[in-house]
Amino acid sequence: MVNASVTGIGSMESARRVVEALIRGGVQHVVVSPGSRNAPLVYALAEAQQAIHVVVRIDERSAGFTALGLAIGSSSPVAVLTTSGTAVGNLLPAVMEADHAGVPLLVLSADRPEELRGTGANQTTDQIDLFGSHVRFAADVAAGDLPEPAVRTGLDAALGRLDGVATGPVQLNFAFRDPLTPALDGSDFRPLKSSQPVDAAIETIIPQHQESEHRYQTVVLAGHGAGPQAELFARRHGLPLLAEPSSNARFGPNAVGPYRLLLEHFEALIERVVIFGRPTLSRPVAALMNRADLPRALYLPRPATWFEEGKRSEQIISDWAALSEFTGSGSASWLEIWLAAQIQAEAALDDALGEELSGLRLARELWGSSENLVIGSSNPIRDADLAGRPRSESPRVHANRGLAGIDGTISTATGIALATARPTRLLVGDLTFLHDVGGLLLPRGEQVPDLQIVVLNDSGGGIFTLLEHGTLGDEPAYQAAVERYFGTAHDAELASLAAAYGLEYQLVSSTEQLVEMLQAPVSGRSVLEIRTERTALRGLHDRVRAAISAALTI
Repeated sequence: MVNASVTGIGSMESARRVVEALIRGGVQHVVVSPGSRNAPLVYALAEAQQAIHVVVRIDERSAGFTALGLAIGSSSPVAVLTTSGTAVGNLLPAVMEADHAGVPLLVLSADRPEELRGTGANQTTDQIDLFGSHVRFAADVAAGDLPEPAVRTGLDAALGRLDGVATGPVQLNFAFRDPLTPALDGSDFRPLKSSQPVDAAIETIIPQHQESEHRYQTVVLAGHGAGPQAELFARRHGLPLLAEPSSNARFGPNAVGPYRLLLEHFEALIERVVIFGRPTLSRPVAALMNRADLPRALYLPRPATWFEEGKRSEQIISDWAALSEFTGSGSASWLEIWLAAQIQAEAALDDALGEELSGLRLARELWGSSENLVIGSSNPIRDADLAGRPRSESPRVHANRGLAGIDGTISTATGIALATARPTRLLVGDLTFLHDVGGLLLPRGEQVPDLQIVVLNDSGGGIFTLLEHGTLGDEPAYQAAVERYFGTAHDAELASLAAAYGLEYQLVSSTEQLVEMLQAPVSGRSVLEIRTERTALRGLHDRVRAAISAALTI
């Protein structure tokens, strides 16, 4: 066994160097979960609280998603610190989401030194390369080694500064030997008040406009992460913009509202397709992207990891000028027919929804009244996609669309609200709320965000009602199975859960009451619950589809 007094810097010195390197590298936020082996880094962060924002979370899974939200909201790298053992494994869901969404999340995992690994020492496991291909870079920093090179390389990898590496998560595994604390008499306290950071914000590329001589009936699809450049591109080229909610491009004069119900009427007229970001929300859009008879281009100005090279059939274009040449400019009449159809479709949608307080009505009202909006996976994001009326300026919209899971959504929204320091609304279904209800737990004294959680409660998995399972559930042979395994009905009392975690609660029972509640400012944390019936979902969507189809005269 290696003696604990081996040469090299001590654990506290190493931890202080890590923290200073993080701050110099542009890290503004760190989320900490308590533990013993990570104590050196905890104390080093405590000494540096005037130079870096530290958030404490008890549950490591919630900590991971809170850090993810902080990174999304700040557009900068954020670290999450855990002790050794299962604590590290609890970060896997957040790391997987960060991987597929391209979010710079830095995992700081504490570990035993080499001489204790493989000996049966408590809370010790093989956590090196634990996240496999989901991280851009992983380093195991031995006890006593200088940590700065690993931190610098990790930051470069997380921010996509390494050649051919996309932005995304990294793991820095730090081995610490005893002693794991500063001097017990307090004489070793070394406050770090400031350290000159570098700019670590994620750059948004807005190229110069390139005029094209060609004219095609092109549509611009904007999926998750497309950004305002998709709106700019569509506007400059005179093209209809079909933008998902979390594209942050669903605004401006070219944006088309309920486009997925218009595609079946206009798909045959489309000559080319240009894709920004990653559209994932509707089958009509997926079918359009997979049409082999149409020239299609995916704009990819920087590396991405949500697909493997050679697995996509679109032409990959990274140059704005080449994209303009491929796209061409749209004729005035091409854009006009889409915008005219949108006017008819929006009016038909309003008529079909009426005053009933449904998921679609809820999404429509939230979209029009929120400036910082987080939307959960499953039905809420799809309701917003169908019912969110394009505005002149887009609200800031966030969603975990990397892997589109329902886990960690409350924690992600909490991180976004803290990072942006703006009143934030979160729209989720009941299962998404229950899945991360532990994310409501804030240790005493932690900063409370201005976050209003709007829960559409249909007592189970409503999205399956709109898929093939809903049809199968009408058959007596499968009705019970579909309800048990997909419906997953429950009797959870959301009011009691809100009270347990110290949140204000309000049951909203009418559209009029909802509008009134949404006009009030968001202050502190609260829950609005809207109760609906899953059994009414298919009928509502059928009425909307029929109403829009009947209204179109273009």
